[in-house]
Amino acid sequence: MNYLTQKLLTNKEINSIKKSINKEQKLWENGKKTAGSLAATVKNNLQLSKNSEISKACTHLISKKLLANPLIKSFTLPKTIHGVMFTKSSQNMKYGRHIDNPYMSTGRSDLSFTISLTDKSQYQGGELIIETLNDENSFKLNSGEVIIYPSTYLHSVNEVKSGERLVCVGWIESYVKSIEEREFLFDLEAGAKGLLAKYGRSDELDLVYKSYSNLLRLLGS
Repeated sequence: MNYLTQKLLTNKEINSIKKSINKEQKLWENGKKTAGSLAATVKNNLQLSKNSEISKACTHLISKKLLANPLIKSFTLPKTIHGVMFTKSSQNMKYGRHIDNPYMSTGRSDLSFTISLTDKSQYQGGELIIETLNDENSFKLNSGEVIIYPSTYLHSVNEVKSGERLVCVGWIESYVKSIEEREFLFDLEAGAKGLLAKYGRSDELDLVYKSYSNLLRLLGS
């Protein structure tokens, strides 16, 4: 399975976001408002109004943090981060099995991400389930962690049994659409960085970086 988990937010940033988005309860809406026609039938959660100033400010912080993380940039090759929203699920809420829309008003969905704003110990149930061809993978994140995975996978969120699951979700339009091609580029860059750290710069390594750059130029859109 092609996915990445990474610590993204500090405790100070998490507390600041939570304080802001929980300031006005009237800004929380039915999550069905932003779901596609099929996903809306299985979506049961609340989301912060995307048009609110609070949502816009927190979205700016999230986008900035994602773009500043070298590992995430290498893995996703981000062209646009879009559709960012904050959602909460309390007892008996869930998001059934669905696939994200390939094209949204904000961009193409190549990769989906979920950032946990509550620690996995603070709620029961609420696992993110990502399906591959032969199996299902279950995830519960620590506070401040992000998981990034291809939007082409079917996924769901199990019913929350107790407590509250508070997350930030969104999508990334990558310069490279293909999952396999992004993986090739990620491995090539990781290998080159490892060789640079171990042996220093060399003529041979310059050729590796040249090939990486030209492949990205060839495969990118």
